Amino acid sequence: MRHLKAGRHLGRNATHRHALMRNLTRALIEHDRIITTVEKAKEVRPFVEKLVTLAKQNTLHSRRLAVARLHDKTAVAKLFKEIAPRFTDRKGGYTRIVKRHERRLGDAGQTAYLEFLKEGETKIRSRQPAPPPAPKVSAPPAENPTPPAT
Repeated sequence: MRHLKAGRHLGRNATHRHALMRNLTRALIEHDRIITTVEKAKEVRPFVEKLVTLAKQNTLHSRRLAVARLHDKTAVAKLFKEIAPRFTDRKGGYTRIVKRHERRLGDAGQTAYLEFLKEGETKIRSRQPAPPPAPKVSAPPAENPTPPAT
């Protein structure tokens, strides 16, 4: 039974997974958009969003915590100076996962974009409201549904 075993292992041990999360996060901070597998994108999203929430506090303690989690001072500096100020009005949901139709070349794994939202952008685009349901049309009663008995 897998009780309390949440999260994907991604075919790696714990230290390799943490290194993967750090590397993907660094790449996302540096480039604002990365291409990775859907599973990795879904796993790294909470890690990135917690770091952005931490960076929004902009205190020395939060900066030290971010450096301890990322192990890269230049990425932390960009996170605090450029990325976190974009999201001062947002409560969460700083990233978006967009699935791609192209598969990975080696093993045909499904790929996706993981990207930060732009300033003032919302996750869900405005959609047209659904049309109202069609009125119910009742069939007119049949004149003589059963033939007469002879």
